[in-house]
Amino acid sequence: MADKVRVGVVGASGYGGIQLVRLLLEHPNAEVTYLGGNSSAGQNYTELYPHLQDRVDLTIEPVEAEAIAAKTDVVFLSLPNNLAYKIAPALLDAGCKVLDLSADFRFFDLETYRTWYGTDRDDTEVASKAVYGLPELYRDRIKTASLVGCPGCYPTASLLAIAPLLKQGLILPETLVIDAKSGTSGGGRQAKVPMLLAEASGSFGAYGVAGRHRHTPEIEQICSDLAGSEVLVQFTPHLVPMVRGILSTVYATLRDPGLVSEDLATIYSAFYRNSPWVCVLPAGTYPQTKWACGSNADYISVEVDSRTGRVIVLSAIDNLLKGQAGQAVQCMNLMCGFDETEGLPSLGFYP
Repeated sequence: MADKVRVGVVGASGYGGIQLVRLLLEHPNAEVTYLGGNSSAGQNYTELYPHLQDRVDLTIEPVEAEAIAAKTDVVFLSLPNNLAYKIAPALLDAGCKVLDLSADFRFFDLETYRTWYGTDRDDTEVASKAVYGLPELYRDRIKTASLVGCPGCYPTASLLAIAPLLKQGLILPETLVIDAKSGTSGGGRQAKVPMLLAEASGSFGAYGVAGRHRHTPEIEQICSDLAGSEVLVQFTPHLVPMVRGILSTVYATLRDPGLVSEDLATIYSAFYRNSPWVCVLPAGTYPQTKWACGSNADYISVEVDSRTGRVIVLSAIDNLLKGQAGQAVQCMNLMCGFDETEGLPSLGFYP
């Protein structure tokens, strides 16, 4: 067997970082050789996550591109927005494969990023090399990429629900509505008032309404690419009092109101026939977030309301796995020539 790929995680102290470390420790073809983070530099990783005693013996190091490149072949950047683009070019020049979990390399057009993230970037040449890291849609591009911008959790759940509808021309794109709910871990590990137990427990509310959420342009970008023309979507995210999971419910008007649920289930199954992480459920079976918790799976159900002529698609994922770290490892597998499912959990814990 060939030597294992040396892997580094920058931003290892956050929720995305710990998910990556957990997955990579179990990966048969990967060895974690670097953990980085400026605020936690100098600490042994087990000081932050004591449950990893006897599993990892690495000290968190300062984020310096030269030191990272000397120890790694593949680098995951699990950093806040507006930081990854500053370090990625040096890592790429050193020959590393780079997977970014922030929004820095998700956009085809940097002007969209500048508008929504308020940063005046000029790294157009590097950004143009990035591939959007949703394997079910861009698998072949990811295989040959050196820089991948991994999608957000809301876009992942929503786009996998939408893709067959737009690609096959089954809906009127202007009627797309996305109603999505996420657990609190989607907000990261930093203390934020809405994520406090006293605030979130026993409550349920929307945020980022009317196109104010930063995932809106990311979703619209891929929808437009699938449809071959500009698509705007109505996207409303909600916070629910649970730790993990996203349920995205998509509504749209069908071009052919004569289609029934069984027809669309067949279309979806064919569309995702080569996608091991997408499970298309039988008509009448609707996914729950608990089914996906702890796994890299996406459970999808499609239903037709003949009364209104609309299609309703439900998509459930673990926001920290298929919506973040698991998907990033899935992309690494493709980039490194491994089996797409390598090192990833196919079944979660239930109940």
